[in-house]
Amino acid sequence: MAQKVAMDIHDGAYVNLGIGIPEMVAGFIPEGREVIYHTENGLLGMGKVAEVGCEDPELVNAGKKYITAIPGAAYFHHADSFAMIRGGHIDVCVLGAYQVSEEGDLANWSTGNANDIPAVGGAMDLVAGVKTIYVITKHTTKTGESKIVKQCTYPLTGKNVVSRIYSNYAIIDVKEKQLFVRELAPGVSFDFLQKHTEATLHQK
Repeated sequence: MAQKVAMDIHDGAYVNLGIGIPEMVAGFIPEGREVIYHTENGLLGMGKVAEVGCEDPELVNAGKKYITAIPGAAYFHHADSFAMIRGGHIDVCVLGAYQVSEEGDLANWSTGNANDIPAVGGAMDLVAGVKTIYVITKHTTKTGESKIVKQCTYPLTGKNVVSRIYSNYAIIDVKEKQLFVRELAPGVSFDFLQKHTEATLHQK
């Protein structure tokens, strides 16, 4: 999934990667393509994860992982970082999801469980301010329930914000509040995909 996302990020893009599988996207960017990574805690020009023994305790990403900085990287105040996001200066953001609706609504910060620790982070700002939102997610939950639904039942991160979904079953575009299957994973048929998707899918 991360490799598929990486292939769709254009040369010269400014990109914010969410925690978890989205972080893996950086490892699949094709050679010769330049992508500048932004982390909302105040760095533009984030490099690879720091090697063991070479960690700088003052150089971490928003997920609290030790990272490196590329030549020419810039450090700035947290407020300035969010001004970049809210001002529309980040081209692509890759996030995980609990649910995505057929209209492109995203729920990725809470299941609504009273015992959950709120973890919205910068997600609401990112989906509101970034030009293109890609979602990486397993197609179903551990219990087999579809994550791609007619309407989100979990608290929303944003409405009509997702551009494309990358799951282990397919790549799905969100266009005009409808879902269009762009590519099926090997061995997955459209009928199988629809059977495991609550939302209505359309073939291109």
